[in-house]
Amino acid sequence: MSAAENGSAPLIEKHTIGYVPPEDRHGKVRDLFTLWFGGNIAPLPIVTGALGVQLYHLNLFWGIVAIVVGQAVGGVFMALHSAQGPQMGIPQMIQSRAQFGSWGALLVTVIAGVMYVGFFASNIVLAGKSLHGVAAGVPVPVGIVIGAVGSGVIGIIGYRFIHVLNRIGTWVLGIGIVVGFAMIFSHVQTADFLTRGGFNFAGWLATVSLSALWQIAFAPYVSDYSRYLPADVGVSSTFWATYLGCTLGSTLAFAFGAVAALAVPAGVDTMDAVKQATGALGPIMLVLFLLSVISHNALNLYGAVLSVITSLQTFVWRWIPTSKARAVLSIVILAACCFAAIGASRDFVGHFVDLVLALLVVLVPWTAINLIDFYLIHAGRYDIDSIFRVDGGIYGRINPQALIAYAVGIAVQIPFMNTPMYSGPIPAHLDGADLSWLIGLVVTSPLYYWLASRDGAYRRRRQGPVTVAGAQR
Repeated sequence: MSAAENGSAPLIEKHTIGYVPPEDRHGKVRDLFTLWFGGNIAPLPIVTGALGVQLYHLNLFWGIVAIVVGQAVGGVFMALHSAQGPQMGIPQMIQSRAQFGSWGALLVTVIAGVMYVGFFASNIVLAGKSLHGVAAGVPVPVGIVIGAVGSGVIGIIGYRFIHVLNRIGTWVLGIGIVVGFAMIFSHVQTADFLTRGGFNFAGWLATVSLSALWQIAFAPYVSDYSRYLPADVGVSSTFWATYLGCTLGSTLAFAFGAVAALAVPAGVDTMDAVKQATGALGPIMLVLFLLSVISHNALNLYGAVLSVITSLQTFVWRWIPTSKARAVLSIVILAACCFAAIGASRDFVGHFVDLVLALLVVLVPWTAINLIDFYLIHAGRYDIDSIFRVDGGIYGRINPQALIAYAVGIAVQIPFMNTPMYSGPIPAHLDGADLSWLIGLVVTSPLYYWLASRDGAYRRRRQGPVTVAGAQR
């Protein structure tokens, strides 16, 4: 009898990167909608959404259009990764060993870990600022520590508690942001609310890219939160629950940031704009967003810890990581992030967005390879025993076909990049438009399929259903 059938799923998660056996599976597909809807109504997506009108100088109409287009496109890739969880029963990053080999997957795993540590650090800064905005007597550094500890407790308890909190958050934050929109539209403080900014192709495409990349950034850990679902829930239902939850939630948050920024005079910090634009509701909104960022940030800590465990287990393959190991690593990462965030510059979040854009250049080809391999090469059938073997089993230590496609996927993006950290030559001829992520997907996908089809990896799709004999290591 499964945990879903007997209702005995423990609140404190006992698994880490190991295979989740059928008897420990639990939850409903609808939990994915609430997880990603509630989890995306938070300060960081609000701040990111405001960039379309603040940094790229779009007006309200074109800013909203760019947000919707980007979320709709990026959400497809994110949700396709989520649908892998119930079928595989293992975290996303360790599954990458089936495409890249046990050692080859290390690069992407480490990059994903770094990115989610960065997300965690950025969010605790926002938590500190939010707490200071609610209670001026609480210094920002103290707020940072409080926010980090709150997220740490949630992350340590784990999977089920994260889902429970976001089921509650979906209703509370959903109602809160709708009321917040109503307050802003009824108390607009600027005469140029609808006319500030305009349309420029570079700014529009940059906002589309930022919106799409927000979704794609979830790819390295999205299936971590669907892997406990029973394997028979189906790919389609998992996809749609995740897609609708994440795109609706993040679109609302992005749009809320844009609307709040335009409702107050130019130059106001986004979260200050939220407080001003929502009037008497402002302090309540900040409290809700504070609770949201603490809950949402637990996902970043959880994902970072699983990435670290996956990296370590590559070299210590007989190690059986437990919930205790997850707790210890959570505390270590939490402490390091607090130290870094407290000493960070005022523009820490802005610098982090720049870093994420650069890191996504190396994550986009991974997304293409992972999805092509899962859906077209192996049709969802993998040897779980090999994934956990030190030599990679049938997947080997290094898969040259995947690494070649990966390297090419990164290289072709470089000329198309236009980020504050680096700008290639091509955007200058496209009015500054950054097409790197799209080029990376378009080139990597068919290249990997062609390379894998010519190799033994293609023939391994006939190996039969997923095997789990070695997953208990």
